[in-house]
Amino acid sequence: MIKKVLIANRGEIACRIARTCRKLGLEVATVHSSAERFARHVREIGESVEIGGAAPAESYLRIDAIVAAARRVGADAVHPGYGFLSENADFVRALDAAGLTFIGPRAETMERIGGKASAKIEAQRAGVPVIPGSPGGMKDPAEVLRLVQSMPLPVLLKAVAGGGGRGMAVVETLDGLEGRIESAMREAEKAFGNGELIVERYLPRVRHIEVQVAGDGQGQAIHLFERECTLQRRHQKVIEEAPSAGLPEPLRQAILADAVKLAASVEYRGLGTVEFVVAGDEYFFLEVNPRLQVEHPVTEEVTGLDLVALQLQIADSGALPLSQAEVRCTGHAFEARLCAEDPAAGFLPATGRLQLVDFSRAGVRIESGVESGDEISPHYDSMIAKLIAHGPDRDAARRALLAGLRGSTVIGLPTNLQFLQELLEWPQTRDASFHTRLIDERYAPAGAAAGAAATGVVPIEHLAAAALYWLAQWRAQTPELGCWTLGELTGWRVNTGALVPAPQPALLLKQGANEWPVRFSGLSAQGSYRLRIAEEEIEATQRQIGAGRYLLLCKEHALELTICSASEQIELASALGTAVLSATSYLGGVASDAAAGGQLLAPMMGKVVAVKAQAGDAVVTGQTVVVLESMKMELHVTAPFNGNVSSLRCQVGDMVERHQVLAEVSPV
Repeated sequence: MIKKVLIANRGEIACRIARTCRKLGLEVATVHSSAERFARHVREIGESVEIGGAAPAESYLRIDAIVAAARRVGADAVHPGYGFLSENADFVRALDAAGLTFIGPRAETMERIGGKASAKIEAQRAGVPVIPGSPGGMKDPAEVLRLVQSMPLPVLLKAVAGGGGRGMAVVETLDGLEGRIESAMREAEKAFGNGELIVERYLPRVRHIEVQVAGDGQGQAIHLFERECTLQRRHQKVIEEAPSAGLPEPLRQAILADAVKLAASVEYRGLGTVEFVVAGDEYFFLEVNPRLQVEHPVTEEVTGLDLVALQLQIADSGALPLSQAEVRCTGHAFEARLCAEDPAAGFLPATGRLQLVDFSRAGVRIESGVESGDEISPHYDSMIAKLIAHGPDRDAARRALLAGLRGSTVIGLPTNLQFLQELLEWPQTRDASFHTRLIDERYAPAGAAAGAAATGVVPIEHLAAAALYWLAQWRAQTPELGCWTLGELTGWRVNTGALVPAPQPALLLKQGANEWPVRFSGLSAQGSYRLRIAEEEIEATQRQIGAGRYLLLCKEHALELTICSASEQIELASALGTAVLSATSYLGGVASDAAAGGQLLAPMMGKVVAVKAQAGDAVVTGQTVVVLESMKMELHVTAPFNGNVSSLRCQVGDMVERHQVLAEVSPV
């Protein structure tokens, strides 16, 4: 009987497995690299062994180190999670030799169906339809060339050892084919240590359906229904759901039956996934993943089963704890993968520190391996969390997930949070008319230009909140100004009558090519300001209500926001979405009196870092003449009216005092 489990993994899946182990009364420990000594999975699990350096090859892929770690903590079983060593037959044999239970299939089963080429052979043997092409892996470039030339184009070259969309190339023309084949083999050898290629008919507009199977290792197998994994980018899954979306029932039943038939034919033990592609009314076997999948929670939501518990029960007893008749599918579930990546830059992964991660208002199931203050490392995947929603029907589940995403806050790194919300609203997502190339065709070709255009839409509430946040932060950083702080920063004067925005901007907010100059009034008796943001004038009040949380009252609208800043950048999130703005100071305060007469004064002590106009140059209202750097921020000193620079009294590199004359402008 299993008593203690070592989790040979990291991140959210390590936390997820530990939760079930403890629910079943099992002790648990884990492992970590030198880069993750204080990672969330280490903190939550509470016992962990350091197994090597930051790179996976130096830690999470070290079989000897993990076996030694299991012995050190007194574990009698090892759960591999997903990725890393979860599909490595040598790892399973090493555990067997050490007397440790591997929570997964046997090594020989893994060899039969874990590789794409061998799995295709097993599928054909079991009578499961496969994609036309090579029967298995091919090592000879000349044989690959002859096969491709004999097939209708396009053709897919696929690395035998590849995964997650890596090691794949589409051949659409025979021009330069020999060189492309040799290049694909070299890349496969370099990336995976195996240069073999599978050649298949390329199916560009397909759906990706996978079936969750469970087996006892003695020829008995069942299915836990299917998942739809069609929404992908570059073969990487983005949103998954269960059950599939609108497959004809006969086709669905045939896919389920073939998945069970294949699992039974190889005497599969534990949990695994049999994957298929669907093209029209045809379906073809794709591959087997002999492990737990990232998207397993959607199956848990519709079946009510704990799949990790099921894995442990099979490994412990060697039997299936339930029959096919006992498995029910109720309602619908969606999962979204929230990642640190920039959709506007081709989904490039982002690394660094997460200032704030908050799912307290999401209202859906969250599986995450990070918290506020944690780092996304370049050594591992960029996933921040998985959000999972269940509903009585597909649209209810979709809307619940959308609400969960809108209620989530992640600040500090670019994420795909906004993109996921947009994707759930696409017509093709709503009516399940999607295919695996949809995101690549609709979004990726637009590239950064599409993302840049979208960033220009910033609600006035976000601009007001950023401006008032900046004002409060600046005041806190400049205590030497004492009771005059407000006047120095807003251009407000005593005894000037009604509160109106100052004649000169105090702040410039920017996002991409868009700019919004901001003018402040003084503080009213009710605690509000009048702000002119570009050409719009509003009255707003903002109060801090918690760490990083603020309540904005603006235009008869109360809005809670999360706001953080670093250097000149302000990042905020609310029910209206997210925004990242840069904030730089303009000339303002008492210096505006001098500006009215043409004198441009330094608003604070600082260093001249740029001179944008010379004596004799014509300038227009708002044009930057001098740029100062003070307190790690840039201060833009601008022309107060249209005119000519009559004198310039500073140069780059000068240190200037507050209110020192920098330049003079004469009206035209």
